[in-house]
Amino acid sequence: MALRTSEAPERFGRIGVLMGGSSTERDISLKSGKAVYEALVRLGLDVVAIDVRTEDVEENIRLIKSKNIDCAFLALHGRFGEDGQMQEILDALGLPYTGSGVLASRLAMDKIASRKILEVYGLPVPRYKEIHRCSFTPEYRILPNLRLPLVVKPATHGSSIGISFVDNMEGLPEALEMAFRFDERVIVEEYIKGKELTAGILDNEVLPIIEIVPKRRFFDYKAKYQSGITDYIVPARLPEEVTKKVKDIALRVHKLLGCFGCSRIDMILAPDNTPFVLELNSIPGLTPVSLLPKAAKTVGIEFEQLCLKLIELAYKRAQG
Repeated sequence: MALRTSEAPERFGRIGVLMGGSSTERDISLKSGKAVYEALVRLGLDVVAIDVRTEDVEENIRLIKSKNIDCAFLALHGRFGEDGQMQEILDALGLPYTGSGVLASRLAMDKIASRKILEVYGLPVPRYKEIHRCSFTPEYRILPNLRLPLVVKPATHGSSIGISFVDNMEGLPEALEMAFRFDERVIVEEYIKGKELTAGILDNEVLPIIEIVPKRRFFDYKAKYQSGITDYIVPARLPEEVTKKVKDIALRVHKLLGCFGCSRIDMILAPDNTPFVLELNSIPGLTPVSLLPKAAKTVGIEFEQLCLKLIELAYKRAQG
């Protein structure tokens, strides 16, 4: 699956790497964007870094037009980058861009909407309850059919922002209050103890499965971004038939949500070897040590080649 760097970088025109944004994931997005920008420079492409600082549509249109780009590389994580809003702007401008389109981006960003689709198609997901801010009170205890421990998280945020682990019902209101700081809707799900796995998709092919072994209780924000407190095993230590099952489910999720180019599907493998789907990331982390690039590297795709492949796919989609 190894890719070759183009011998004619000028054929890609000017690439704008959109990064930053105004969401809670701004800092992470800037790291992804910087890594992508530097990789494209090393490839000899005409590339410009575009720091998105506002959600104002007209301001972003002016910003993008001022850079005279031919294609947008989306390294925007979180709201207004990963939820279809920036994709709508780029569609209106007629610019090719990396990653999924408007609808798929919206679905992937919304953990509740995407989970409902997966349920309809019979894919295993943790049992959960959706809670709206308007129905929440500090004494909230109504969680029929859910067993402790629980995981509480905002419906439309990534990077484990606003997530809590609840061992007893006394801790639930505080966990909900924290999640509601980031979103009007919250998902409460049963915690499934098992192996944490992630499956990267590149151009409708599943990359080697990564097993995530956090030294903390679970894979939270600190475990994701603080060096030395999480181990990653590639490929995951799984029997061949389980690996196939995980890969089949990952690709099905990617296709059911209508994703394009790349994605990353996070799962928990229960003790009975059932892979439970947690969420899909339509714009995964894009630094050389992020999980999608880490998986790609194990099959001979270096970070620069990965970035180039995503640009090639963006043009391919634009050409129909």
